[in-house]
Amino acid sequence: MAQIPLSSSAEAERPDLDAERDDQVREIAPDVAYKQLAIVNVMFVGPPQAGDGGWVLIDAGLFGSAAAIRSAARARFGGEGRPSAIVMTHGHFDHVGSLATLARDWDVPVYAHPAELPFLNGTESYPPADPNVGGGLMARLSPLFPTSPVDVGQWLRALPPDGSVPPLPEWRAVHTPGHAPGHISLWRARDRLLIAGDAVVTTQQESVYAAITQEPQMHGPPMYFTPDWASAKRSVAALAALEPELVITGHGAAMQGPELRAALHRLAEQFDDIAVPENRRG
Repeated sequence: MAQIPLSSSAEAERPDLDAERDDQVREIAPDVAYKQLAIVNVMFVGPPQAGDGGWVLIDAGLFGSAAAIRSAARARFGGEGRPSAIVMTHGHFDHVGSLATLARDWDVPVYAHPAELPFLNGTESYPPADPNVGGGLMARLSPLFPTSPVDVGQWLRALPPDGSVPPLPEWRAVHTPGHAPGHISLWRARDRLLIAGDAVVTTQQESVYAAITQEPQMHGPPMYFTPDWASAKRSVAALAALEPELVITGHGAAMQGPELRAALHRLAEQFDDIAVPENRRG
């Protein structure tokens, strides 16, 4: 699937959805950008040069990413690059690798869905990965990926049950379980912008080649770490029903426009054939 350019009304300011900025983030809206760190994305929400406390980090990347995240934040927002909070879509290893370091260094609250808290406060591990799903080397290597929890309990806060996101008043947390029990996506209605986490991804994450090249394609959640396919299917249907204009996922390039919506609806309608692996465990 081709990457979609921004609509004509925005082309003068941002001619390429994934245009690289000097601060090495990719801006998809005036106050939303993301940075690819190896195989995973982190998101920055807040206007450029907002200063310390004027922005929010979404997810925390792989282990060893803290310096790159801080550097990008300082370049984009100014000051020491310190956010008001960190919001987690979920707690898998490739999203929490630098979470403990950043939470400690910044001393800011970490928000997550209540069902995800056990994986973020050190009390519960995820199920082991399923290498039987096929699709490439990433899947075969998945039993080596960490499943043990991180412990950021000192900074951890539960997102409210009404779907509000305290550090992001314009946004709503949409519970999208399946890939993880407390997985959330983030939705902003005024510009129909969706941060999907891993509920859907725009690369074939099971393949090392696809994960590196990032050719935009709509896929279900990473198969080797998705234990609840019935919930994952309902989550994709819920996201398709939002009719997003822009989407950034945990893995892959951002996408936009009618082709995005068509691909998302096709995934929802044919989820069992497209997303669910035949040789999954159980």
